[in-house]
Amino acid sequence: MRLLKSNKLLSVVNSYVVDSPQPSNLSYLWNFGSLLATCLGLQLVTGIILAMHYTPNVDLAFISVEHIMRDVNYGWLIRYLHANGASFFFIFVYLHIARGMYYGSYKSPRILPWSIGVIILVLMMGTAFLGYVLPYGQMSLWGATVITNMLSAIPWIGGDFVEFVWGGFSVNNRTLNRFFSLHYLLPFILAALAILHLMTLHVNGSGNPLGVSSNSDRIPMHPYYMFKDLITIFLFFLAMAIIVFYLPNVMGHSDNYIPANPMQTPPSIVPEWYLLPYYAILRSIPNKLLGVIAMLASLLILLAMPILDTARVRGSQFRPLMRFAFWVFVTDFFLLMYLGSQHAEEPYITIGMIATAIYFRWFVILLPVIGIIENTLMDIATENSDKH
Repeated sequence: MRLLKSNKLLSVVNSYVVDSPQPSNLSYLWNFGSLLATCLGLQLVTGIILAMHYTPNVDLAFISVEHIMRDVNYGWLIRYLHANGASFFFIFVYLHIARGMYYGSYKSPRILPWSIGVIILVLMMGTAFLGYVLPYGQMSLWGATVITNMLSAIPWIGGDFVEFVWGGFSVNNRTLNRFFSLHYLLPFILAALAILHLMTLHVNGSGNPLGVSSNSDRIPMHPYYMFKDLITIFLFFLAMAIIVFYLPNVMGHSDNYIPANPMQTPPSIVPEWYLLPYYAILRSIPNKLLGVIAMLASLLILLAMPILDTARVRGSQFRPLMRFAFWVFVTDFFLLMYLGSQHAEEPYITIGMIATAIYFRWFVILLPVIGIIENTLMDIATENSDKH
C-alpha cells in the first residue's frame, strides 16, 4: 500500500516537474513561476520561525520583534529574510503579470490559471498588509488605522464593521491577535492556490513568446528548463544576500523602527512600496466609497482582460500598437507608485487623478480599440494578398 502511494506521488512529481512537456522557445521571462515558488517557500519557513518568538500584544509586539533581532540566534537574519522576501515576492509577481499581459497569457485556453493568479495577487496584498501591522511600529499602527477605516465607507454598516474588525473602538490587542492569526493562516491558502494555479496551467501547458501553438515542438522540463530556472534562483539568492547583509532596510520605512504611539500621528502615512499604486488610486478620488471601489476595481479588472482584449492575435510580439500601449501602461503604473509615496497635496492630487483615469481607460477603451484596429488592418492585408 505504501509502495503504491509512493509510486503515485513520484508519478505526479514526474508529470509536473521532470517530463512535463514545455515549448522549446521559452525565454528567461518564463522563470518567474519558479522564483515565486522559491519566495513562497522562503516566506513560509521564515514566518513559522518568527511566529515562535513573536508576541501579538500592543505592549509587547515591538519589544518581541527587537528580541528576535537581538537575542534569538540568527533572528536578525530570519527577520530580514522574511521582510525583504515579501518585497522580492511582489517584484516577481508584478513581473510575472507584466509578462502575462505582454504575451497574452490571459487568453483562452489559459483563462482559469490567469484568474487564479489574480486571486493570488489580491490575497498576497491582504497577507502583506496584515504582516506590515505586526511589528507595531508607528507606520504599522497608523497604516492599520487608515486602511481598516476604509471599511467605514460601506453604506449603513461601515462604522460597525470597522469596530468588528478592530474588536473595539481602536486598533488594540484583539486587532493584533486577529491580524497575526490571519497572517499565519493565509500563506497556506496561498500555497494551495499556487498548486491549483500550476495544475490548471498543466492542462494546456505554457504559452510561448510567439503566441502560436507549440504542440509539435516541445521538450521535457528536466533537464532543459530545470537548470535554466536554477540560474535565476541562484541570482535571486545573490540579490537577497546583498540586500539582507548590506541594505536590509532599503525597502522599508524608517518610522516603523519607532514604537507605535496612538497620540502622535506620523508626518505622512504610506503603505509598503508594493501597495503604493493602489493607494494612489484610492487617494485620487475625493469620495471615500468610490475611492475604495476604484482601488478594488483596479485589481479585479485584470479578471476582465480575456474579454476586453478583442485582438485575434495572442500577445504583443507582432502587434506594434499593442507594444506601445503596454509601455504606456507600465509608465502609468510606475507614476502611480511614485504618487502614492508623496503627500496628498498639489500637484500630486491632480496628476494622480489623471494617472488613475489613464489606468482604467487603458483597460476599458485602449485595449479593446487597439484589438479592433489591428483586426481590421489584418483583414485588409488578407484581402489584398488574396487579390494578388
